[in-house]
Amino acid sequence: MKTPARSFKELIVWQKAHQFVLEIYRFTREFPTDERFGLTSQIRRAVVSVPANIAEGFPKRGPNDKVRFFNIAQGSLEEVHYYLILAKDLGYGNSDKLLGLYDEVGRLLNGYASAILTSRS
Repeated sequence: MKTPARSFKELIVWQKAHQFVLEIYRFTREFPTDERFGLTSQIRRAVVSVPANIAEGFPKRGPNDKVRFFNIAQGSLEEVHYYLILAKDLGYGNSDKLLGLYDEVGRLLNGYASAILTSRS
């Protein structure tokens, strides 16, 4: 049997979400300077919310409370997805690698939330 994580930093879903944040920050460095307070700020704010909500939900006691934070993280992840589509359509770079990370984080979030909900029964 696997030992439960003692810190959110041990969760693979948090690690991948954090990696996603770092990649988004690198990607947005190339955005036009006039987007500094627009799309750059919006996408960065949304992507930081993903691992932040995973971390915030980690110590919660009840499964429903934990999963609520993962649902918020999922909503932020979908927001980032839209911003990546917009950035690509505006010609701000190739987001294909980032879309792969988006998919991976989404699958991990869904799996982790499902595991929490099924473990209580």
